[in-house]
Amino acid sequence: MLKRVAIVDVAQTVCQQNIDDDIRDISFSLVKDLLDRNGLKREDIGTITTSSSDYWQGISCSNSYYYDAIGGYMKTAPKVEEDGALAFMYGVMRILSGHFDLAVVHAVTKMSEIPHPGVLTNLAADPFYHRAVGLDKYSASALQCRLYMDRYKISPEQTAQVVVKNRKNALNNPFAHIRQEVTLDQVVSSPGVAGPIREMDLPPLSDGVCAILLASEDHAGRFATKPCWVAGVGWSVERSWLGDRDLLDGVLPIAARQAYSMAGIRDPLMEIDVAEVCERFSFEELLWYEGLGFCEPGGGGRLIDNGVTRMGGRLPVNPSGGVLCANPYCARGLIRVGEAALQVMGAAGARQVDGAKRALAHSTHGFAGQMHSVVVLEG
Repeated sequence: MLKRVAIVDVAQTVCQQNIDDDIRDISFSLVKDLLDRNGLKREDIGTITTSSSDYWQGISCSNSYYYDAIGGYMKTAPKVEEDGALAFMYGVMRILSGHFDLAVVHAVTKMSEIPHPGVLTNLAADPFYHRAVGLDKYSASALQCRLYMDRYKISPEQTAQVVVKNRKNALNNPFAHIRQEVTLDQVVSSPGVAGPIREMDLPPLSDGVCAILLASEDHAGRFATKPCWVAGVGWSVERSWLGDRDLLDGVLPIAARQAYSMAGIRDPLMEIDVAEVCERFSFEELLWYEGLGFCEPGGGGRLIDNGVTRMGGRLPVNPSGGVLCANPYCARGLIRVGEAALQVMGAAGARQVDGAKRALAHSTHGFAGQMHSVVVLEG
């Protein structure tokens, strides 16, 4: 990168099944606290980028209902649809443009106020064929999971280990929605949802907000003695027609290579200290290991079996508990970035990975991982 952009502070709500306050109030309180503790006023922030969704908020022009609450009045404050990690990258680029020194990135979803994700994701399907047969994120991911298990002999016990690991990690995260351990037997014996996916392979439906304060290199030292620097970013989008895709050979490696090239990473398993991965279903975490280059295709099960991605392993993945333990749809990607930044800044509390100097954050949206974002952060 020509210049450096730093994350200097991270704020997030406790994710819950139902936060009583509306999107304006919870966004206002969180962003105001972020500014107050850094000695800033609304006027000091050059730009604000935000992520929400008309579908996932249940109202048209969703951003207009909270822009003033997050300080966007009379500011250049664009909205990025659905993926908070993409909103983060846009905020980074705005500072790199040289026009802004400080930026707030914000993302919000209240899943308690909208239809079930099966209904909403069906609306993203092709209206002539896929929508009519009821395709949604659950059925699309079930097809991907079955193909993954059949092609690489991934077992239900291996995917269940992801749930057990992340649930245990979430016990140390005060912001997680679900903070309760489970056993392997409980996961594999839970009721089926869309075979081979079971109930405990799914994340909760969460309300939550996240906000991140970005600063240019010249200003970062004003706010953090140990800022977190953005070392690399990448994103990629797959074809929308499900039948045109190899569901196990997607575009995540493209996004990862972009981010790794910018950050100078050649061996991600050895050069990254901690990762926050967007696992909307338990099997996805194993599949994303492979797309991120942590192992060869089909090797995700081996990594979890060998404890590589557990706390204390070579590359701990999702010390926060991940999406399986907190899932505010549009905010979950930004939460991944925020959690990765806290690790690099040594500010992750009981979920801190010792000696974490380089972290990865990943986000995905769309059927069976149609779109991916990857961010590499350094101390």
